[in-house]
Amino acid sequence: MTAGVVPEREFRLDINGLRAWAVIAVVLYHFGVVGVGGGFAGVDVFFVISGYLMCGIALQGLERGDFSLWRFYLARARRIWPALIVLCIVVLLVGWFLLMPEEYRLLGKHARESLTFSSNLRYLDESGYFDVASQEKWLLHTWSLSVEWQFYLLLPLLMMAMARWLPGRRRLAWTLGGLCLASLGLCLWSTYEDASEAFFLLHNRAWEMLVGALIYLAGRRDWSEGWQRSVEWLGFALILGTFLVFDKQSLWPGWRAVLPVAGAALVLLAARRDSLWTGSRTAQWLGTRSYSIYLWHWPLVVALAYVEKLSDPFGVVLAVCASLLLGHLSFHFVENPARRQLNRLSVRGNALVLISVLVLVALFAQQIRKNGFVERLPAAVAEIEMERSNTNPRREECLGAEARCIYGEEPVRVILYGDSHADALVTALQAALPDGVGGVLFRGEGGCPIAFGLRGNEGKSDECEELNKQLEREYSQLPAGVPLVVVGRTANYLNGGQPDEQRPSFNFGTSYQQIDEEYLREFREHYVATMCRLAEQRPLYLVRPTPEMSDDVPTRLGRAMIFGQQRRFELPLADYHRRQSFVWAMQDEAVEHCGARLLDPLPYLCANGSCPGDQDGRPLYRDDNHITEFGNRRLIPMFRQIFEAEEQARDGPLPNRAPTGVEPGML
Repeated sequence: MTAGVVPEREFRLDINGLRAWAVIAVVLYHFGVVGVGGGFAGVDVFFVISGYLMCGIALQGLERGDFSLWRFYLARARRIWPALIVLCIVVLLVGWFLLMPEEYRLLGKHARESLTFSSNLRYLDESGYFDVASQEKWLLHTWSLSVEWQFYLLLPLLMMAMARWLPGRRRLAWTLGGLCLASLGLCLWSTYEDASEAFFLLHNRAWEMLVGALIYLAGRRDWSEGWQRSVEWLGFALILGTFLVFDKQSLWPGWRAVLPVAGAALVLLAARRDSLWTGSRTAQWLGTRSYSIYLWHWPLVVALAYVEKLSDPFGVVLAVCASLLLGHLSFHFVENPARRQLNRLSVRGNALVLISVLVLVALFAQQIRKNGFVERLPAAVAEIEMERSNTNPRREECLGAEARCIYGEEPVRVILYGDSHADALVTALQAALPDGVGGVLFRGEGGCPIAFGLRGNEGKSDECEELNKQLEREYSQLPAGVPLVVVGRTANYLNGGQPDEQRPSFNFGTSYQQIDEEYLREFREHYVATMCRLAEQRPLYLVRPTPEMSDDVPTRLGRAMIFGQQRRFELPLADYHRRQSFVWAMQDEAVEHCGARLLDPLPYLCANGSCPGDQDGRPLYRDDNHITEFGNRRLIPMFRQIFEAEEQARDGPLPNRAPTGVEPGML
């Protein structure tokens, strides 16, 4: 035994108490309690604890010579799976009565991925442009369990290999330390290159658990009470400072995650048994139930959001109390009994029971993912859900940087550039072709603004850069005189033209760490310059941004109907103009300097000071911002103006008549 190091013998009250702080921080953060903006860092504290404990379990077994990899895995499965399986069953049963078919399919997929500990990969895959809002995902919090499980799979394998070929704690410490630094380096780099990957993937998070492992290898120090207290207090200062100072706008994990990780490491290193921070009955009660509390709190967050009560203080208090109650019940009636019963079985019996139950629940979740069971809901709800699929039938084929689609037949009568909002309108533009003759050439990619010289920072930005490079090469080779229409959800890429602390997704050669006045100025210059180049050889039409609802329209309408309510979802025009003012100003500048022309969808989509999300209960949007094929029919008269202008330019002024407006019965 190394001098100054004391052996591990007793149950670590400090670890149990530290779990309490971590879980309460996460719970309060997710329920939006003011003052705990960085409470998400409680997960980072959990990672450090997991690394510490798993390293200790594996190392003790290896040093005794009786370590079994399969027993290690089964012990982790006994700890994690029973409560997780029960949670998934309950959520799937509740979803049967409350969720729209598409929501239910998504829940089935998420339950399956959660049970197989791959949900972090699923949520990373879904973190793109068409992502469902986080508060719509009932099992989103299981991403951290997946990361931990993946770590559990790999750590003992590495330690077994080290014990065989390079034995000794010192060599193990150097190896884990090197891996820790490499993982931290990847995390720091990925946080700025692709924050979603940095957040969800094991190789970017492993350093946090490896820090815990290194603390175990360092051993408990034979310090004086004063030193222990000082180290512990410093650790809690770092942890609580993180909870209080940072918020959801803070880029995470990155360098900021070093603070709670270092804090947790110091608390573990101090190893104070009788501490005011961790030794109280409350801390111990919360700590022993922390896993179940963590499991149950997030579905309650989603449930509050579902009934639109997440901002209601009374509802939040009830839900926090319910999280503690359900955590307590899960601990007493699921965790403990399952552990006791499984401990009585052989290794083979453990594996048989756990895997059998897991497979049954996973198969049930898979059937939900494939089916959605539309028949469980009223027919009217199913009709609303069908509108979500009422989209451009060629979207998968034509919405992509490399795609080049003609809607209709040649000759091309009009060209359309844009993103997924352009994709949502292309069939309306095709329907506006005079006598239905000719075609629409469409070029676009979801989540991509049209601006030459654009470069990407993350996400789908590589495709955006490639699309703009291609368009810059191609635009002068297209038939001269053919009108070009540009559609885009530009405000979404610029935070509505309002400076904020989020890193821009795009740049033009100069890297910006946040959207600020200088970035907006540069974007505006490149946008206008691009429009001027596009207008050199043909008429250029800029479509004013279409309204964006505050909610997913089919989902909200369907939920209201499930609860027997009649609701309409509308966007006040004042809110529209507040969000789109910067985009309008850029378009106006393009009109002034480039001779571009404007097409305004508001007369067709809005009336009496607001923009409805539905028509007589039928959604006009498939989510909160993409117009359906039913909704885009309203814009056919707007697009006809392009061809009327062509006719006027060819034949001279048209007879005086009222401008094209809203057709009867459209609103």
